[in-house]
Amino acid sequence: MATARIDIHADMLDWRQRLEGAISDFDRSPHLVHLLHELNSALDRMAQGTYGTCAICDGPMPKDIVVDPLARYCLDCLTSAEVHALQLDLDSVSEIQGEMLPKHDFAFNGWEACYHYEALGPVSGDYCDLLRADNGDLFFLFVAGKGIAASMLMAHLSATFRSLITVNLPMNELVERANKVFSESTMPAYFATLVCGRASSSGEVELCNAGHLPPFLIRGGEVTSLEATGLPLGLFCRERYAVTSLKLNKGDSLLMYTDGLTEARDPLDGEYGSERLLRLAGAYHSLAPKQLVEACLQDVTSFRSGAPRNDDLTVMAIRRGE
Repeated sequence: MATARIDIHADMLDWRQRLEGAISDFDRSPHLVHLLHELNSALDRMAQGTYGTCAICDGPMPKDIVVDPLARYCLDCLTSAEVHALQLDLDSVSEIQGEMLPKHDFAFNGWEACYHYEALGPVSGDYCDLLRADNGDLFFLFVAGKGIAASMLMAHLSATFRSLITVNLPMNELVERANKVFSESTMPAYFATLVCGRASSSGEVELCNAGHLPPFLIRGGEVTSLEATGLPLGLFCRERYAVTSLKLNKGDSLLMYTDGLTEARDPLDGEYGSERLLRLAGAYHSLAPKQLVEACLQDVTSFRSGAPRNDDLTVMAIRRGE
């Protein structure tokens, strides 16, 4: 999951320190001075227990503006032209996201994969990828997040991993370098959880789980949860990551999912839950990736019984071919 940290105040103090240094280095750039003034004003508002008022309607800014305490206008005060321009931007982001995704039915060097990717709104903070390495290995990447800001972070992570994979690094070093790049090139208010793996034609799989929901290893009727081996990316620049080594036999699968699946709600506000998904994976262990993903979607739809979705939903299954 890519999201904002809880302690936004501490992050803003860090931003202020960086801005003050940049202003000194760039001879008091008017743009940076103005940004520092806005940041100080936002810190003053937070100290008073408020996020200020809209500069147009003078109404209180909503509490969820915590993700952007520098915002000065509420959505209700945007003009029709501004709303239209915002919608065009969101449509463009949605189109770009779709072009970044891999083929739905994917096969390479003895591996089969399929995924379902469904945004709650115009854009999604989720992301998944399947990459063919020159040496014949299959790399897979699975990330979950929420909102427009998270969708931009996914594009950043995609470019980072695609560049690093060509260097043929050990899996732990690959994720550690990606974490360093991510930490140094994004605002400190954001982090990302992900699963990254490398699968060889012999069935050997190296898996790194950076704070993400545990993938399921499906072997016959037995299902094993693969817990996180490190913290989310972006929390600490020099974080170290452990790697889980697996041997998948023919017909064995990996199932990855976002909380849009496990935290789905029924009309009585009951939660779908990881245990129900684990039981389903065991019951349908012999299915090919496409059919397994479809079974997950059918089951959660039946569970919701018409209740609306409340999050982005992404599921991916990878199987070693028979």
